[in-house]
Amino acid sequence: MADREFDLVLFGATGFVGKLTAEYLIGAAPAGARIALAGRSTAKLEAVRAELGPLAANWPLVQADSTDQASLDALAARTKVVVTTVGPYLRYGMPLVQACAENGTHYADLTGEPLFIRECIDRFGERAAETGAKIVNSCGYDSIPSDLSVYQLYKRSVADTTGELTDVTLVAWLKGGMSGGTVDSGRAMMEAIAADPKKGAIMSHPYSLSPDKAMEPDVGRQSDQALEKAANIDPSLSGWVATFIMGAHNTKVVRRSNGLLGWPYGKNFRYREVMSAGSSATAPLVAAGMAGGIVATMAAGALLSRVAVGRKVIDRLVPKPGTGPSEQARRNGWFTMRTFANTTSGAKYVCTFAGKGDPGYQATAVMLGQSGLALAFDTLPEIAGILTPASAMGDTLTDRLRKADITIDVQPA
Repeated sequence: MADREFDLVLFGATGFVGKLTAEYLIGAAPAGARIALAGRSTAKLEAVRAELGPLAANWPLVQADSTDQASLDALAARTKVVVTTVGPYLRYGMPLVQACAENGTHYADLTGEPLFIRECIDRFGERAAETGAKIVNSCGYDSIPSDLSVYQLYKRSVADTTGELTDVTLVAWLKGGMSGGTVDSGRAMMEAIAADPKKGAIMSHPYSLSPDKAMEPDVGRQSDQALEKAANIDPSLSGWVATFIMGAHNTKVVRRSNGLLGWPYGKNFRYREVMSAGSSATAPLVAAGMAGGIVATMAAGALLSRVAVGRKVIDRLVPKPGTGPSEQARRNGWFTMRTFANTTSGAKYVCTFAGKGDPGYQATAVMLGQSGLALAFDTLPEIAGILTPASAMGDTLTDRLRKADITIDVQPA
């Protein structure tokens, strides 16, 4: 890739998360980095570049459209890495994956859509491996904290010779908002399942993104639904925990990493994610409401997505694409993920992954930006194909995020 015109192209720079990522890259990219902004409208790209200030004044602009395969092929051929925020990926993302797989171009996205990743694997996994393209999905709050936390727990257990991982649980605490793009991604998956109910199995099966289901550990049923006392996870915790809305996606990514790395986490590796509901007197009711509310919302969305009038109802209720939390709300956000791990020797560890800023937007821009920079400038494992953050960038990305003021710390529990 040494003779390519750009080091990194940000596709979708005019969108909500795209602008945040562009702003982050201004300060995070090394001197001399060849960065370009890409999107459908050159006029809108010019406006975004002007807003970014003098440091981005010379960034080239590239016109490309997710509905125009030729424009995406040309884009991928010009750069080492494409970072894309154009979603829902299930609707708009596949042509860019194809372009990167064919051109041996590295790629990072923000998808929280298992259906999209499964299709990427099935359609372009072999081709990407042949051309050397690292197609790395879920490089934001979904699913970097989950993926790197378990990866670092595994590395610590190896360093301490304390055996394989067994039961591992991530507990999430966070303050953040939701954008129209996030909601639209959920809608895209509901509509896809409504059109083809067989795809529902991809959403529900814990190993649906596995590189080889036959190699996965046989540890019985693993459910992403939760409602229990936090002390059941670790005695240091109080209050209650409930279903974490992104757990169903993140857990699949973590299990895929285990497979891509050769299943080193352990033959009895079990993984789940939950969200804290607090420790007040009403915490059990809050937890029950969170758990039941997620199930009810998904069920209602799936039913409404089946008919045109239902889709119109959803349009009126949810945030519009391109919208998101205010700047003040993004600054006031935060997240702490603590992952508790047991090992076959009886040793226990906890990995803390924490940062400031709205997790889904401000912190995600950091994670996505650093993922793109790692793919463009760092020496990474030789593995190629449809990858995960841990399998593609493991220790390198961990180091980058630590330097970007994100806490990633493993300690005995």
